[in-house]
Amino acid sequence: MASGAFTDDQLQAISAIVQQAVLPLREASARKQPATNGLPEPAQTNGVNGYHYTAPEDINSAQDRVKFAYWVPNVSGGLVISKIPQRTNWDYLSNVRYAQTAENVGFEFALTQIRFMSGYGAENQHESVSFSQALLHNTKKLNVIAALLPGPWNPAVAAKQIASIDHYTNGRISVNIVSGWFKAEFTSIGQWWLEHAERYRRSREFIECLKGIWTTDKFSFKGDFYQFHDYPLSPKPLASPGRPHPLIFQGGNSIDARDNGAHVSDYYFMNGNTLEGFQEQIADVKARAKKLGREDEIKFAVNGFCIVKETEAEAIRLLQEIQGKADKEAVAAFGDAVKQAGSSTGNKKGMWADSTFEDLVQYNDGFKTKLIGTKEQIADRILLLKSLGIDIVLLAFLHYEEDIEYFGEQVLTLVRQLEKEGRGKNQEDEIARTGEVYRAKKVV
Repeated sequence: MASGAFTDDQLQAISAIVQQAVLPLREASARKQPATNGLPEPAQTNGVNGYHYTAPEDINSAQDRVKFAYWVPNVSGGLVISKIPQRTNWDYLSNVRYAQTAENVGFEFALTQIRFMSGYGAENQHESVSFSQALLHNTKKLNVIAALLPGPWNPAVAAKQIASIDHYTNGRISVNIVSGWFKAEFTSIGQWWLEHAERYRRSREFIECLKGIWTTDKFSFKGDFYQFHDYPLSPKPLASPGRPHPLIFQGGNSIDARDNGAHVSDYYFMNGNTLEGFQEQIADVKARAKKLGREDEIKFAVNGFCIVKETEAEAIRLLQEIQGKADKEAVAAFGDAVKQAGSSTGNKKGMWADSTFEDLVQYNDGFKTKLIGTKEQIADRILLLKSLGIDIVLLAFLHYEEDIEYFGEQVLTLVRQLEKEGRGKNQEDEIARTGEVYRAKKVV
């Protein structure tokens, strides 16, 4: 052995001493910096590290409750076409925070938006399906509704995407089939621009294909827009009692939209309307569904923009400020773009057919739903909507940073309390309480 060299026994003893000294340092380092596969620490990127579901267990336990959803601001510009400052951000981290806050105060659904290009304040847009999946992985109970646009999407691709996400998230993904109203959004990416009735006819085939692919072992279909030959999707989405496949939402006001709702949709989305307008639309879709044996299979959801204040006067002042600071050029451009979706339809009752400039400041006639006032007024109006047959109220806010939480604490809990007292079931009673605010104004 050379002078100064260690024996094997000495080397083993030194190694043991080093291990004893280093192990505590490694454990402390692991506690401070968990393995992230080279990515930044989760707590800094997605807010889910240490996240706990904190909503009361019984907040959404009643079977006949009205459910709440919110518009996901995955596009920039907020939810109104106005130059008023909005504390609403479109980035990923902010949206994770909104989603976690929403489910912790009792929201059950969130709806991501689909845009393929900028316009009307939405200069930046995150893609809806991947964004929905990101939110689902950062929440525990929220159901996220991903918007899909037939044309850019093929039903085979959509069915595969959604089925996979359904497995990743224990059945918490749904879809909203958007027929489209923005011509440039189609033509700029080389997609055919179809007339109104044809867009809805394509949407019906799209939904028929989704449902068929999801529920048939070997799906075949021969339509004008899509064809399938013994297509065997595997795995299929998760199935549960009352949910043979992910929920399918679809909206619109026209006869074409109503027919689609009656024939193939699980939920029919409506814009804001008058009392008479809501009653007529719900009755019409139900009558169409009844002829097909689907009267009990179609449910209804409504869009609304919500402003909750201590007094009604404060809420109305804020509404007037939003409308007074409207981006006039963008609203006018939006109005021009949606004309074909409304006034060109056969019955002149398509979406936005009778919307004023002030209405169009909120994309889906959300001001017309009248959820603007005190928490008591808004709760009463939501219970009226429920009594009309509306199952889900989809909400947008000016300041997402605080409004989602405030709505949950102030309004949603009050609605649940009133539901326990039997409110929201008797249409006559609810109309007597607050129906006047929704009645169509007679022009003398």
